[in-house]
Amino acid sequence: MTSSMLSVPQARLQALLAGYQREVRRRRWQSLLVLAILAILVAIAGRFGEVDLANLVDNISNFTSYFGRIMPRLTVAHFGANVADWYWNITGWLKLLLDTVLIAYLATLIGACAAFAMAFLAAANLASSRWLRWCIKRVFEFCRTVPDLVFALMFVSAFGLGPLAGVLAIAIHTFGTLGKLFTEAIENIDMKPVEGVHSTGGRFIETVRFGALPQVMSSFASYALLRFEINVRSGSVGGMVGAGGIGQDLFVAIRKFYYTDVSAILLMIIVCVAIMDLVTERIRHRLSGQDKVR
Repeated sequence: MTSSMLSVPQARLQALLAGYQREVRRRRWQSLLVLAILAILVAIAGRFGEVDLANLVDNISNFTSYFGRIMPRLTVAHFGANVADWYWNITGWLKLLLDTVLIAYLATLIGACAAFAMAFLAAANLASSRWLRWCIKRVFEFCRTVPDLVFALMFVSAFGLGPLAGVLAIAIHTFGTLGKLFTEAIENIDMKPVEGVHSTGGRFIETVRFGALPQVMSSFASYALLRFEINVRSGSVGGMVGAGGIGQDLFVAIRKFYYTDVSAILLMIIVCVAIMDLVTERIRHRLSGQDKVR
């Protein structure tokens, strides 16, 4: 049995190799050009941002030594007593940490419900009013552009210290962020079910309920859970301006140089966020069907 191989004429092969080399050189020069532009932009940003590398290098030891000061002194012989002394206010801190989680939960629920109601009116493939879509999207932009810390300061001055300011601030920022994510998810759906419901005489509510909602519900839940995890961290920061939660005690400890209290509170926040991350990740995977793939 004989076998034959397709051969390319030498002249044609040389032409193909030459074209390949030209394309490689062109891509290489494009990459170098992009890197050069990025380097120039970084230099310009550093110049106008007054980035002082010499000051960074001279004082980096102060930054690293701070972590050494906040760490408690733990010995093997008196480990239990050292830990008890380190977490002398464990009951009060746990209560404040629970307040932070509840603030994040309530803010996420309010923001997600509001974004859910408005996103369908902002989607270009569902809402017919161009001006309504434009106005809702600008509201989303405003709510997510203004930092939640600024909203917290405004609500603290209006309603006083406490969790209410934190809930409202995080809820508004969550509304703007989830509104954009929900809208983009709706605009990427398959329009055939929507057209099918609409062709049978279905109204806007029925079109959304039976044509669009089943396609995006799992994405909505996944985005909301991810935002809840982020809001737990935001709630910790919001407490520093009087918006309730454990952040208020953390700010007091930093301001009064209670070093071991700082590390104790930070460790509690880190553990809490890590647990939230693991739990929400499992829920998101279950909703998206990734558990079945595994």
